[in-house]
Amino acid sequence: MTDIVLLGINHKTAPVELRECIAFTDENTGIALDSLKTNSGINEALLLSTCNRVEVLLVTDDASVAIDSAKKFIAEFNNIPLTQFEDSLYIHRGDEAVRHVFRVASSLDSMIVGEPQILGQIKDAYKTATEKKISGVIINRLLHRTFFVAKRVRTETGIGDSAVSISYAAIELARKIFGDLDGKRVLLIGAGEMAELAVEHLIRNRASDIRVANRTFEHGLKLARKFNGQAVRIEELIDCLKVADIIISSTGSPGFILTHAQVKGMIRKRRNRPLFFIDIAVPRDIDPDINKLANNYVYDIDDLKGVIEDNVEERNREAIKGERIVDEAVIRFREWRENLAAVPTIKDLRNKLESIAEKEVNKTLRSNNISQENAEAVHRMTRALINKILHDPTQVLKNNSCMGDKSNYLDITRKLFKLDE
Repeated sequence: MTDIVLLGINHKTAPVELRECIAFTDENTGIALDSLKTNSGINEALLLSTCNRVEVLLVTDDASVAIDSAKKFIAEFNNIPLTQFEDSLYIHRGDEAVRHVFRVASSLDSMIVGEPQILGQIKDAYKTATEKKISGVIINRLLHRTFFVAKRVRTETGIGDSAVSISYAAIELARKIFGDLDGKRVLLIGAGEMAELAVEHLIRNRASDIRVANRTFEHGLKLARKFNGQAVRIEELIDCLKVADIIISSTGSPGFILTHAQVKGMIRKRRNRPLFFIDIAVPRDIDPDINKLANNYVYDIDDLKGVIEDNVEERNREAIKGERIVDEAVIRFREWRENLAAVPTIKDLRNKLESIAEKEVNKTLRSNNISQENAEAVHRMTRALINKILHDPTQVLKNNSCMGDKSNYLDITRKLFKLDE
């Protein structure tokens, strides 16, 4: 029976300095697969390379030879000594390799549990393997089951429901305050990276009318154009409070950009509409006393981190359900592989019985004056007998009713019926 082997390194076993040394780009992955399939012991292969992991999935008739070939391939292709990364490699075989693939695709093995990008990366890796004609029956089946398992984990658990990044957490809080973010007006103060990401998420949630206030007007104008928004001068900040719904601030100011008194003075002009502040700056830009004003909500970086920590715990609890789905899928895939190994023997056994029956039936039909109609009836009866005779042996060879190593049953069947002669 062929073996499934996976070897690789990831964020848990190797620092980024090492991972980037053996990473494969989108451009050279195809070239790498062309090179990999010429190595001895490798029947099928798939290569996955992301910022957090580099993994080679193999189908082989000789695991030890395939593992050695894959190690040398990684070293030679990337021009790096094997000794530099061998201790960081993990190697999985059989069920453990299958389980690893399912867990990675389901984002149960990610740096952030539940992140959705990895499934798309695996789909791209599989597409490349099929285009290079280095995937076969085993990898094709395994990857299709992988996509199914990942979808089940995503839909039947809550591992992707809660925000686990600063920008996502900010949007989650905004939804709690406003419900629907459609049409909400955003004021961005400063041009910090996290604030920019938060605006991108807001736009995906159909927020609109983006205004950018920055001490350097030119920088603000550049960022505003990115979001099809409007740049305003920092001196116009207070006037912008009249129309804004969500304010995201990320500057390097040593003191508050917006104070309690300034916001209080705008409440009547705003007609008491809710105002949501996301303060991602350290030191803080937004006076926390603004929280005391009715319908004004201020969240700083620590508040957002607290949300994230709670959500990470929630995702980890949901991940337990995901592990159960993966375990079930591993068992089902193993059963399929075992059945696949039995198929040639079952097919040979049926062919032999049908050949013997056909010879005997034809001999009987030739020696007796039997009508065409009766001859067809005899053939139908013979096929029915063969199906009934083969039913129980087929079930034993295919299903888990075999006690011990199924290969022993296959070997005995081939010897009993002399299928190899």
